[in-house]
Amino acid sequence: MTLIAWRDEFRTGIPAVDHEHAELIRLINETHAQLLAGRADAGAIGEALGEILARISAHFALEEQIMRARRYDFFAQHKAEHERLIDDIREIMQEQERGAYAGDAMERLARELSAWFSGHFRTQDARLHRLLGVS
Repeated sequence: MTLIAWRDEFRTGIPAVDHEHAELIRLINETHAQLLAGRADAGAIGEALGEILARISAHFALEEQIMRARRYDFFAQHKAEHERLIDDIREIMQEQERGAYAGDAMERLARELSAWFSGHFRTQDARLHRLLGVS
């Protein structure tokens, strides 16, 4: 079962950003599939959470660099949304490290990422790309 299906609306026209969006979605779907198949123990889930956090953080840094370079008017709002997701992922990681049931942590992350990506792409990223003239 695919958690987040790639859609054309996720394309930004910026090749590096599009590549990272696709890779993030692939990693999230792959991790979710392992969880559903019962192939993810607490250690593997901790590693997956760390990898997702690292990749999302790097992706946000790239987007923020582009926004700063182009003097994007909604930079602070967009960055704040990035920071909220990073905080949510860190909270889930802390819960998992404290011994929260690993599957629950990943399921929560999966739900939050799915909703966040769909909403963020549709609103914040779409606004960014319209205003920057990226097709």
